[in-house]
Amino acid sequence: MTTPIQLAEQLSTTTLLRFATAGSVDDGKSTLVGRLLHDSKSVLTDQLEAVEDASRKRGQEAPDLALLTDGLRAEREQGITIDVAYRYFATTRRRFILADTPGHVQYTRNMVTGASTAELAVVLVDARNGVVEQTRRHAAVAALLRVPHVVLAVNKMDLVDYAEPVFAAIAEEFTAYAASLGVPEITAIPISALAGDNVVEPSSNMDWYGGPTVLEHLETVPVSHDLTGCHARFPVQYVIRPQTPEHRDYRGYAGQIAAGVFRVGEPVTVLPSGRTSTIAGIDLLGDSVDIAWAPQSVTVRLADDVDVSRGDLIAPSDDAPAVTQDVEATVCHVADRPLTVGQRVLIKHTTRTVKAIVKDIPSRLTLDDLSQHPAPGQLVANDIGRVVVRTAEPLALDAYADSRRTGSFLLIDPADGTTLSAGMAGASFAAVVRAAAPADDEAEWDF
Repeated sequence: MTTPIQLAEQLSTTTLLRFATAGSVDDGKSTLVGRLLHDSKSVLTDQLEAVEDASRKRGQEAPDLALLTDGLRAEREQGITIDVAYRYFATTRRRFILADTPGHVQYTRNMVTGASTAELAVVLVDARNGVVEQTRRHAAVAALLRVPHVVLAVNKMDLVDYAEPVFAAIAEEFTAYAASLGVPEITAIPISALAGDNVVEPSSNMDWYGGPTVLEHLETVPVSHDLTGCHARFPVQYVIRPQTPEHRDYRGYAGQIAAGVFRVGEPVTVLPSGRTSTIAGIDLLGDSVDIAWAPQSVTVRLADDVDVSRGDLIAPSDDAPAVTQDVEATVCHVADRPLTVGQRVLIKHTTRTVKAIVKDIPSRLTLDDLSQHPAPGQLVANDIGRVVVRTAEPLALDAYADSRRTGSFLLIDPADGTTLSAGMAGASFAAVVRAAAPADDEAEWDF
């Protein structure tokens, strides 16, 4: 039997996977998550007892595992997911951060929030209904956010007599659609979340399926958190000037490395000013080091007294991003108030916040068929569309296809600080990006 100390040692060496679930209403997302937590023995005894008690009060004989994630009173009363529910669990092979996202159209913005940092998305489909509009919408959002792995979980197979042709037809339709959006990897798994088929344990009812269970795939899908091969980017968060007798001439620039590797002696450019210098030193946890990499928090010292302040970006001189005041991007509008042409906003990119104005909203995306509605004039809550923003000061943005970290930004209401939209600079879908690039550029996505 594994002791707590042994388990802690095992978890300290395991990798972390962030994943999100999505699907239409009543497809069984919360039940799948509850089954995953229950069957992997990640539910505390008192939590399970509370669920069993709540289920009995609702007249249910068996515990409703969906209640493990649907914590809001409105969610339990309506039997739907409204807010993003985050759950943390682990097996001996991997640690997980799970975001259970809503399925309703009016909560598309919640899925964007949950999937924005995910490395994998589980899209559920009811085997009786097949691929519906919301399924296509969730696949499109996953593609927009450059989620590298997508799992199609065809749920409620017990209600279609575990028929292989039903599963095969749904898998073929979804795979073709998701692949057309540029999703690089799609894995289809037939399951019954209610009965537990192919969730944690293989199903004896579907001997025709020879692939992994949901948990097995989550434990083994290749996930790389190595950002050292990406474009090196260091957003400055704070300028350190002690001005004490001991550190009279010390000037350091503190922050977290967003991507890549920085080395002492490397020529760098400070953006947006364009001034150049050389890294004279790197301080990490009170010690001087010769090299540092993402996502370490460090203090960088430069050889020259150049003007550097919070919001500036330090990058290698031979690999610096272009600066621009005209930002073209895809945004998901998350606020209840609309985003309109001519509206004054703040744009927050890494540690830099500047004034801006919405110059144009060229189109709004219809996610069910990927058609573009031209010149909508405004975007309302849950809309996804293209925008052109003119900033008061230059920004050093990467394309979102190159870096999810330095290619993303927020549009903020300057009056009260409300987040209006989440933006992704550059082209919309991966397929559009790759159409103009060599085929082997797929490996260059920065996750």
